[in-house]
Amino acid sequence: MPTAACKPSQRAGGTFFHAPVTHPLTGERLDDAVILVYRAPHSYTGEDTVELQGHGGSVPSRRLLEAALAAGARLAEPGEFTKRAFLNGRLDLTQAEAICDFIQSKTDRAAHVARAQLDGVLGREVGDLYERVTALCAEVEHLLDFDEGELPDTFLAQCGGRLSVLGGDLERLAATWNEGHLLRDGALVVISGRPNVGKSSLLNALLGRERAIVYATPGTTRDVIEEGYALNGVPLRLVDTAGLRETGDAIELEGIARARELIRQADLNIHLVDQSVPSDARLASEVGALSAKRVIIGLTKCDLRAGGVLLLPTVVPCVRLSMKTGEGLDVLKEAMCRALGLDAESLGQPVVSLRQVSELRQSVVHVGSAIAALGEGSDKLVIAAGHLREAAEALGRIVGRVYSDDLLDAVFSRFCVGK
Repeated sequence: MPTAACKPSQRAGGTFFHAPVTHPLTGERLDDAVILVYRAPHSYTGEDTVELQGHGGSVPSRRLLEAALAAGARLAEPGEFTKRAFLNGRLDLTQAEAICDFIQSKTDRAAHVARAQLDGVLGREVGDLYERVTALCAEVEHLLDFDEGELPDTFLAQCGGRLSVLGGDLERLAATWNEGHLLRDGALVVISGRPNVGKSSLLNALLGRERAIVYATPGTTRDVIEEGYALNGVPLRLVDTAGLRETGDAIELEGIARARELIRQADLNIHLVDQSVPSDARLASEVGALSAKRVIIGLTKCDLRAGGVLLLPTVVPCVRLSMKTGEGLDVLKEAMCRALGLDAESLGQPVVSLRQVSELRQSVVHVGSAIAALGEGSDKLVIAAGHLREAAEALGRIVGRVYSDDLLDAVFSRFCVGK
């Protein structure tokens, strides 16, 4: 550890110095390090903190860590530093979660959104909603001391109107969940269709490199091929699947079964149809069974003569494609953005996580129940006040004004060790 003459405990906060680091048990000189000293409350956690910076590389870092453990330190639990920062009032729970999102971000857009959350964009909005709910709750509870005939004539109607506006604001914030889910988890985009319709060619064209084998023999792709891809700043999992057809090949059948399961799970299914071959009843049935909500039909090989009339559902987006000429690729990307809700960016705007949207939806339900109770008259004020307290507590759990050990364990278990 650092020599006695330059112990961090004897240094003022906000200083740093260079010192040799020796093993506390063997005395071996391990490294030369820069040591930074922070004093409470001016540190990340709000506590007295020392930061040790040695040379890079896995072996020097491991040797320093082993020396620190030998001197009596312990490994931090997942997210422990950020948890301490939250408990010491350095940040709220939305900012704590944003640190994890920022570290794990896969694209610039995801990092930008996480950075805005870390700056308190979401925390301030939820805090404002919390204050509005608690203020209305206080007003309702105050009126419980009045006799029915003493209540202001317009109070119930006015309170109901204010709650309706509040409920709309809660729902608008909850609607950002889709973008939050895609930025954090990525979208599963499955390319499906019959053998030899151009699935692997489309995967290669989107990636800009020859990732999948393309061959004229049908059934070349028998297993799932997955690659990462960024679309409009959102990470996607692009999956090329085995061609859908009747076959007696056991290996190909397993590939087809996996393809169908992925199609069921997909955030978006790009189903390819070869427009150069004649249509038949089986193709019509295949296309007709597609889910209109999350499918784009790609008509491939449009550089060739059409094989006949294709009867396609009018409610499903359809894009003409040619992997040979590149026709339709940009149009397909635009259609993918629309289908996934990525055509408009909300950089700098609040975007909620699964945990946060669950609490928002609870708050929406309780606000709606409070409105219904007030609509039944003054004898339901107690019930309305109870629902408003529940709505406020749900919002309080988002920012950490209300929390339990189980909640904190769930939030910080997502972190890597330490940070």
